[in-house]
Amino acid sequence: MATFVDRVVLQVAGGSGGHGAASIRREKFKPLAGPDGANGGRGGDVILEVNSSTTTLLAYHHRPHQRATGGGFGKGDMRHGARGEDLVLPVPDGTVVLDEDGTVLVDMIGIGTRFVAARGGSGGLGNAALASTQRKAPGFALLGEEGQERDLVLELKTVADVALVGFPSAGKSSLIAAMSAARPKIADYPFTTLVPNLGVVEADQFRYTVADVPGLIPGASQGKGLGLEFLRHIERCHVLVHVLDAAALESDRDPLSDLETIENELAIYADSLDEEAETRVPLMERPTVIVLNKTDLPDGTEMADMVRERLADRDVPVLDVSAISHKGLRELSFVLGELVDQARAALPEPEPAPIVLTPKAVDDKGFRVVTEQYDGGTAFRVQGDKPERWVRQTDFTNDEAVGYLADRLAKLGVEGQLYKAGAVPGSTVLIGPGDDAVVFDWEPTMVGGAELLLGRRGTDKRLEDTHRPTRDEKRADQRARTEARMNRIAAMDAERRSGHWADPASDDEAR
Repeated sequence: MATFVDRVVLQVAGGSGGHGAASIRREKFKPLAGPDGANGGRGGDVILEVNSSTTTLLAYHHRPHQRATGGGFGKGDMRHGARGEDLVLPVPDGTVVLDEDGTVLVDMIGIGTRFVAARGGSGGLGNAALASTQRKAPGFALLGEEGQERDLVLELKTVADVALVGFPSAGKSSLIAAMSAARPKIADYPFTTLVPNLGVVEADQFRYTVADVPGLIPGASQGKGLGLEFLRHIERCHVLVHVLDAAALESDRDPLSDLETIENELAIYADSLDEEAETRVPLMERPTVIVLNKTDLPDGTEMADMVRERLADRDVPVLDVSAISHKGLRELSFVLGELVDQARAALPEPEPAPIVLTPKAVDDKGFRVVTEQYDGGTAFRVQGDKPERWVRQTDFTNDEAVGYLADRLAKLGVEGQLYKAGAVPGSTVLIGPGDDAVVFDWEPTMVGGAELLLGRRGTDKRLEDTHRPTRDEKRADQRARTEARMNRIAAMDAERRSGHWADPASDDEAR
């Protein structure tokens, strides 16, 4: 069973907001005392937080679906719904959060760092909050919104000062076990280390962390072996340590060829990295130390003597060590400590993120109307945060709530834009994105119709008709409507008596 996971796809969803309540206060001697429906509670957020006791993403590998609790429903007597509890998910230090397209959303470094992965939905307003001078006792309330849902990719990049790289069985795990309190799995066969190991080294005034990367082989940067899975763990290190096996048993291997192979894989991987926003030294330009391991063996000592002069041309520290006898480990710990301190001192002071203010455009209406083909005809789609949110909050089983939505859309200017786009009464209008849009036949609510406003500027045809019907005209109109209705009833009765209408029961018996 896996115990270390450094990449997962996490599906997060904020809690849904609670619905508002539609209620009327009832008290003795005070019938219809006014609306007292309260608001629904806001849904909880899904929050990622760096935790010092979390070292792997294994928990989310087994449970990739995470949802916060929803808000409570509003009630009468102004009892507001409870707010949903936030769901805090602990992640290791160095976790990078990406969206589905691979865009980095946040790089979580530092204990306590937080990121809101999915926001909870807003609670719906109760009828008490919707009351106004024109609508003193609303018989409806707004629905709560659904919480935000999205898929995130979490990648763990180990935060270590020193990275040990090298071929399988080069002795990296033995070195980290000898230099720190870490106890990785050690055996005499390749690919013993299947996960990065992290240890803390203390040498007098120096204190730093060391991580060993599972064995690299030729082609690791293209996905061979385990290298590609764990190369990301060296991106944050300050110092690279090449651990070379001076007593390799394979006849076709030697420390120089091993070093060239590993450097080539690191160079290919470094070229594939995007330019980081943080000011880090490029991977191939960071301080490097070459360690000839297993020099306590006769073959290791001879090989180290043969290659030391050629390695000296690289102008980097070259040390002979032995993880078994602890030969040269103290010297190595001090060399690494000095290089880490120098790298830390060269880091620039962290600057606070700039505050970017994006003012709303003067001509921004908050929505737009686009035309598209729908069921073989022309439809008009309304896109915008406000209209889409208002539609989600509307209870379409309540006629008063639908009328309130129409008033809000008209006040926002949606109807005017529909007229400009060429919509006419009965046109198909969609509000919202994709297949989740609300579809309806548009019936304008503007008084008199905007088409009557066309003409010379400063004129209005509705003001030209000053005629007011008299009482006699009203009575004549009423008599005409009544006579037409009675004529329709008489005609239907005559058709029935003439046998034009058939009895369904008798038709069934005849069959």
